[in-house]
Amino acid sequence: MRWDLLFADLEAQLDAADAQADAHVLADLTRAERATISLADRLRGSIEGGPVGVRLADGSHLTGQVRAVADDWFMLADGNRRHVVPLLAVTVFDGLTPHAVPAPSGTGAGRGLPAMLRALMRDRAVVRVRTLAGEVDGRVGRVGKDHLDVTDTGGGARSGRVVPFAALLCVSES
Repeated sequence: MRWDLLFADLEAQLDAADAQADAHVLADLTRAERATISLADRLRGSIEGGPVGVRLADGSHLTGQVRAVADDWFMLADGNRRHVVPLLAVTVFDGLTPHAVPAPSGTGAGRGLPAMLRALMRDRAVVRVRTLAGEVDGRVGRVGKDHLDVTDTGGGARSGRVVPFAALLCVSES
């Protein structure tokens, strides 16, 4: 009888040690998986969700629903206005869900910031381009590899401004 109790106690201790080891392994795997999640994945998890607050590098705020996400930019919709924001221009997000959604495979090509700005150029959308130095209103006249030209809607001869992507905080449709 004493042997039965001793073996039962040893078996219970082994089961407890196995459960504890499993819990440590699970925690390590969870941390490792979270380390692979990008900010773009978190933004994709918030598409069509509740409002997300964004603080830009100039201290200004935007609030709206996440509508589209690429590796280097996202689109925020605030009523009828849409804002294209480079991820590097954001200092703080409020309201992101804890969920993450990876990018669909095979969608990386052509989805960068230049492609999105070319779509605005093609649509001849009137935009407000926000930089750390201020704002420029007009239409996207040209999109290069690392810059865009904003042309005045009045169409004057020297009405264009060149904005490097590095200075870009937000492009909002007016």
